[in-house]
Amino acid sequence: MVERSDRAPLLDWEEVPSRGGADGQDRLSSPSAPGRLGWSSGASSSDRSASNPPATSITQAGTDDAPHPDRARHPSDSGAGDVPLEERMLSWEEEKDQKMLSWEEEKDHIVSVFVVAFNTRTGNMLEWCLPTDMDLEGVEFKAIASGSHRVTTDFIYFRKGRYFGLACFANMAVENPAERGARMKSVGILSPSYTLLYRYMSFLEHQVRLQLQSPGHYSPLEAFYQDKRALLPPSGDDLVTACPVDAWGSAINHSMHPEMKITHPAGCMSQFIRFFGEQIMVLWKLALLRRRILIFSPPPVGVVCYRVYCCCCLANVSIPGVGVAVPELRPFFYVNVADIGALENELSYVACTTEKILEEKRDLYDVYVDNQNVKTCREGLKPLLRLTNADREKYRKLTEQRKMLLYSQEENGDCVSSEEDLFILFFLEQNNRIFQTLSEVAGTPDPTLTPENVRAMGLDPHGDRLFLLHLLEIYGFDTLLMSDQLCCS
Repeated sequence: MVERSDRAPLLDWEEVPSRGGADGQDRLSSPSAPGRLGWSSGASSSDRSASNPPATSITQAGTDDAPHPDRARHPSDSGAGDVPLEERMLSWEEEKDQKMLSWEEEKDHIVSVFVVAFNTRTGNMLEWCLPTDMDLEGVEFKAIASGSHRVTTDFIYFRKGRYFGLACFANMAVENPAERGARMKSVGILSPSYTLLYRYMSFLEHQVRLQLQSPGHYSPLEAFYQDKRALLPPSGDDLVTACPVDAWGSAINHSMHPEMKITHPAGCMSQFIRFFGEQIMVLWKLALLRRRILIFSPPPVGVVCYRVYCCCCLANVSIPGVGVAVPELRPFFYVNVADIGALENELSYVACTTEKILEEKRDLYDVYVDNQNVKTCREGLKPLLRLTNADREKYRKLTEQRKMLLYSQEENGDCVSSEEDLFILFFLEQNNRIFQTLSEVAGTPDPTLTPENVRAMGLDPHGDRLFLLHLLEIYGFDTLLMSDQLCCS
């Protein structure tokens, strides 16, 4: 296996005709795990209390009083004799195929298309957009990230109000003295959902090259918008309806903007895991606790936007009812100083930035990630940055499962299962195991967590005690008590 560079493109793109291939077998595999990365209304950051441990009750209890959870229900940490990896992956593939079918039925909702250019005298500026009355204030600083002059191409995911955007940036050398030897532009789109933006990556990359070579040629972008645009309701709420065909007037030449498909987010999660190594277990806990996580990296931004997505995937839970009252881990993707006001009101998010100055705004985040260095200024969270024996054991099992999968792919020609599915499934099962155990213990006459309960969750009774205290408070397990033996196990 040849390891990809961390800066290499993470996705394999393929163009197909706008209405799907002739065989009708296009597979749309969105980089989003549906159902768990939705949006909820924000609240004031003053409601947080990250610096102090939760005030969860602790009582003395025997280790044999509470019933032990059924380990067979939680295959993530199972031995080889429980649920084989092949069966788990096959079940996961079947579930994913069903989700793909639902994704294929999703409608395209493009609410804006725009061109942003860098002007040597005025800086970033909005050059052109449709519709012309769309509020795009500040999008010029999202579509061209700070420091982008150092790279030739990039792509950027971002959030603009209640919409999500994708912009493709390109930097071309020119001999025009007025442009100081370089022409830089971005072509981007806005949509109410980020899960379908990937479809238009190749189209945007092609269009930004055209804008550099032939400035002012907007007809392909106009046709694209007319084909993909959505109608916003007069009430101005978040609901969006697709524009009916008869409202467009003349027919659109679909060959001008072929639809894109993605076979799989190849390398996205696997590079994320390899980049952070064992530190991924620290990020997993902080994501599950719904902390505000800010990731710094110099350009290019695209690979770091995928780290934002991957970090959100670590907190997936599929048990009904779990986390209903907990703030969603909201992916903000790329942010800059213009987003300070928005971030101040967020209870939980993951974002990335190229602006080092945001590190000084400590009230905006709980956790700051600089390359592989994960740090926090919250005293109550600092113990969570230390790896426990259970963390190292989970990471060992994860790497073992990855080796098994790679061996199966090489020896048996397994082209169905992927590393991405393996990693997402691993953390999903781990999270389900924790909350299933908590729910079972909470339903007993003596709702006390014993060291055996904690080990059944795949956690360290001593090293993960503070993590459990935070978890119980955040997810509303108010009736659960913790045995004093967790302090000395």
